Amino acid sequence: MMLNNLLETQGIIHCDPEIMSGVPVFVGSRVPLQTLFDYLEGEGGLAEFINDFPYLETQTMKVLENAAKLLIAQERCA
Repeated sequence: MMLNNLLETQGIIHCDPEIMSGVPVFVGSRVPLQTLFDYLEGEGGLAEFINDFPYLETQTMKVLENAAKLLIAQERCA
């Protein structure tokens, strides 16, 4: 299962053409999921993302947990 599909099923993100032109965003916000990954690639990392978006801390942890589970599952199947 793709990460976006899993996160949408769990109510962590959603895609709506009326919100940010359908880009996946965290539920209850206009913060794109891609923003989290951009922060993770940058110097500030996770700490800076949580500092800038403290109201998304729980959802952020769920994203990372699900991403880790998918990566581990893919590794086992390889």
